[in-house]
Amino acid sequence: MPYYVLFDTETTGNQEEDRVIQFGAMIVDQKGKVEAFDEFCSSDIEIKLEAMEVHNITPDLIEGKPKANETNFYKRLEELNSNENYLIAHNISFDMGMIKKEGFVNQYQIIDTLRCAKHLFPELPYHRLQYIRYALELYKVEEIEAAKHNITIKAHDAIGDVLVMKLFLTKLVSKCREIYPDYNPIEKLVDLTKTPVFIKTFKFGKYKGKDVETVAKEDPSYLNWMRTSMELDEDLKYTLDKVLKS
Repeated sequence: MPYYVLFDTETTGNQEEDRVIQFGAMIVDQKGKVEAFDEFCSSDIEIKLEAMEVHNITPDLIEGKPKANETNFYKRLEELNSNENYLIAHNISFDMGMIKKEGFVNQYQIIDTLRCAKHLFPELPYHRLQYIRYALELYKVEEIEAAKHNITIKAHDAIGDVLVMKLFLTKLVSKCREIYPDYNPIEKLVDLTKTPVFIKTFKFGKYKGKDVETVAKEDPSYLNWMRTSMELDEDLKYTLDKVLKS
């Protein structure tokens, strides 16, 4: 019987030295039973002000708390670490990078709800979790879901984000059934997670809102500069490589 481990981290920052200071997670079994986790973690790394600005976690909140790999969630994460179970997060590469710093070696099947959102809801201009929360009207039902599990919803809070992600996962499963009726929806989400997304329009920069293929024809030197000089996510790297080759 598979388990679905939905999780989110809040951290001291987003650099190599930074570490987890909060886990939010919901572990769901095949019958729908939920284990919820909302745990602060101590860290030897100082919380950056830019990080505090986002998640509002201050040093006093983590003082005396267990290390990340000593939390109840981390122990449960390790217990369930097998290929029959699913590990799920929004932009999972970031969160995976953080738990790997704690010694975690992954055996789960992976679902990235961010990449799946790009595949299955390409009409949305943005795929940030909070944008999706409002675009798909998840906020209208989240209080009911939160009450079931005694969760307080706050934006940019690990457990609040996991609750929204759980509601969004239901939407992703429904969309998979609609678009790929011959596939098991969870298995398809795993497959989509492994499949880079072709980005049709730029979301930032000099050509924000412009068609990528058109820009490739009109200003390929700029795209070559982007590819070699900027830190880009895997999807944008894939897109630029594809249009520049063609």
